[in-house]
Amino acid sequence: MKNNKIFVGVLGIALSFTACKKDLDITNVNSPTPASAQNENGLYPFAQGTIYLNGFHNLKYSDGVYGRFWPGAMGFHEIMGDVVATEAANAFMNQVGCPNRVTLDNGTVVVNPSQPNTQYALLRAANNNAQGGSNTTFYEWAYMYNMITAANEILATADKTTFSGTGAATKKATIQAWAYWWKGYAYSRIGSTYYAGLIQNAATSEAKTNGNYVTKEAIITEANSNFDKAVTALGGATSATDYSASLGRLIPTFLQKGKGGILTIDMWRRNINSIKARNILVNNLRSSMSASQWSAILTLANDGIRATDLIFTARSDANGDFLGTGISVADKVGQAAPTGSTNTYKLSERWVQEFIVGDKRRDNNVITLASVGLFNSDRGNSFNTRYSLKYGGNQSAGVITYANNVIGANEITIAGTYEENELMKAEALIMTGQIDAGAASIHAVRTYQGAGLAALGTGLTQAAAYEQLRRERRIALAFKGLSFYDARRWDIIGPDKSRTGTTVVSVTGAVSKNATIVYGFLDYWDVPENELAYNPALAGSAPTKNPKQ
Repeated sequence: MKNNKIFVGVLGIALSFTACKKDLDITNVNSPTPASAQNENGLYPFAQGTIYLNGFHNLKYSDGVYGRFWPGAMGFHEIMGDVVATEAANAFMNQVGCPNRVTLDNGTVVVNPSQPNTQYALLRAANNNAQGGSNTTFYEWAYMYNMITAANEILATADKTTFSGTGAATKKATIQAWAYWWKGYAYSRIGSTYYAGLIQNAATSEAKTNGNYVTKEAIITEANSNFDKAVTALGGATSATDYSASLGRLIPTFLQKGKGGILTIDMWRRNINSIKARNILVNNLRSSMSASQWSAILTLANDGIRATDLIFTARSDANGDFLGTGISVADKVGQAAPTGSTNTYKLSERWVQEFIVGDKRRDNNVITLASVGLFNSDRGNSFNTRYSLKYGGNQSAGVITYANNVIGANEITIAGTYEENELMKAEALIMTGQIDAGAASIHAVRTYQGAGLAALGTGLTQAAAYEQLRRERRIALAFKGLSFYDARRWDIIGPDKSRTGTTVVSVTGAVSKNATIVYGFLDYWDVPENELAYNPALAGSAPTKNPKQ
């Protein structure tokens, strides 16, 4: 039996929920530990706290620059997806999104000035246990396996718990669905980011782990299996009253507003379908997708999240509970006024160029800086910018606002959304020849977010419709931890690939409108050495290192 540094670490977190938190329901007179949770009143705060704190808030390593899971680990995705950039060097975040090469309009070629000067080499150099918290690849792995182990503990504890009343079976089923949902969520992120992973079904109290690494494809299969178990558990929730009361005790009260709240069983099932559709979409190159895969996505998306459905959300609170005060990537871009200075993250010129003229989302959110943001040239070659996001937007009624630093005002989406589901539907329709229907779904998303754009109409070619789809995914799904997945599946990130027609601001402030970028980014990350140093791969395990060099 091997002890795993990351897994063992979660035990200390799971058993230390006596910290003074007032909004996140993680305290009670018994202290919510696995032992005290073996009664109904103890289990609910335990099941809530172990997921939200272990999965999104607490790690051995972190700092205020990249912060918790959403502004930090998901920030790395948005950096590599060329939505934001940064010059901060913490965890090499200024280098992880630095392209190999940029060719400006005047023919000047700007190579990556960093050492090492490719992302491949950087990630391999950083992926060393001695780097500790400077290992960029550590964070998402650690957060998600903390969540998986916490979910395993919830399931084990629920089996030992006696529930009261005629709705006892429904209460247990709801808690089981909760644990399986989050396991599916975490495995989805592991399998969509890392080249290999572990299937871990032991609770922390059982003190077991394994060195049996499996392929990323097997991890996605495990994710979907847990989603199926969540659906099965929901089928056992036969008392609507006890189901709603139970879920209401699992989702923190301050998150039960806006698009967040107590999902009906059907809403939850549709949320699951949307993530299962995502698991297919983001883990295959668009060019290699089969007709059966597009059909599967369409089937799932047709029964996925609707515009009126509640979803899983997060927002800040006055106590700085599990997400802290600067809770999202967008919030770490935003600022109050168009000064020449910028926040932690810089808004990419390539993101701003995706807006169609007249899009109210740009008018409401994007501000032009008083002076061009020019940053240390030794820390990147493409992240100078003329733009930022405005905190709170310009108060345009009915138009989405990306960033808001007022406590509790900015609602971020943790898992799936209506917009993502509808755009997956649109893409599947376009790719299966139902172009007009796909164009209608794109317009539905724009209407939902208040873009104020005219309908695309009928008769578009597949190429024209897909370009609208590409641009809309970039705008509508920005800051949600999906941007890198898209860049990868559109096959523009490899060192032998390039993106043309891009806007780049040079170190002198000159603007190129037709620059070419060679990103050279690794498509799936190696297993973190922080894991392998304490839990080496057993004989027969899947390779833990991406073979791409």
